[in-house]
Amino acid sequence: MRKKIVAGNWKMNKTLDEALSLTSEVVHMINDEVLGDVEVVLCVPSLYLTTLSKYVENAPKIILGAQNCHEKASGAFTGEISAPMLKAIGIPYVILGHSERRQYFAETGAQLAAKVDSALENGLTPIFCCGESLEQRQNEDFIEVVKTQISESLFHLSAEQLQAVVIAYEPIWAIGTGLTASAEQAQDMHAALRAHLAGKYGQAVADSISILYGGSVGAGNAAELFACPDVDGGLVGGASLKSRDFTEIVKARQ
Repeated sequence: MRKKIVAGNWKMNKTLDEALSLTSEVVHMINDEVLGDVEVVLCVPSLYLTTLSKYVENAPKIILGAQNCHEKASGAFTGEISAPMLKAIGIPYVILGHSERRQYFAETGAQLAAKVDSALENGLTPIFCCGESLEQRQNEDFIEVVKTQISESLFHLSAEQLQAVVIAYEPIWAIGTGLTASAEQAQDMHAALRAHLAGKYGQAVADSISILYGGSVGAGNAAELFACPDVDGGLVGGASLKSRDFTEIVKARQ
């Protein structure tokens, strides 16, 4: 049975005091209101991971994740963090391949494949992001674009390795724009991606992979999106910075 996951991507937001306050609010709300088996991942700025780990110790449904890691284990890469560093402080999840990383830092499919390898070698669960731009969506080649992203960065893995990866489909045109893919659009893409996985690894493996939807997920549309049979949860951006909104999204997935 696929794991239900709601991950919050804080991006480059919140001072330390604000981060502590938000985490405390989320922990109390999730502990009090979420009864189901959903896993909640808070992907916070790496600077705060060690401090916030103490805040989630008494929240069994909440774990922390990083927003990125370098493909190398160590070296002269000023300002970067590595998968072994995340492992050493007990961080189990890491977002890889977010569209902002691809756009602003020119991350390639080959580089992301190396990042996935490093994460898996260190026991981390990658949340691997993929998605198309508005131009690609309008040109109607968007499904092939996203399938290629998966093929380039994940199809070198064994079936066992792939089953340790979470995929997040994020239509770039719906990130931070207020636009959202309809439930039908989300389901169609998730089903196409699962079929793509099945073509390489078989249906049983494909059916075991959690595929999250990301792209302006909010309290108002989460239930409809999560009701789709191939949408296993969400990667939440702006709404994860508001404790009540984020909690309501989590409750929609439980």
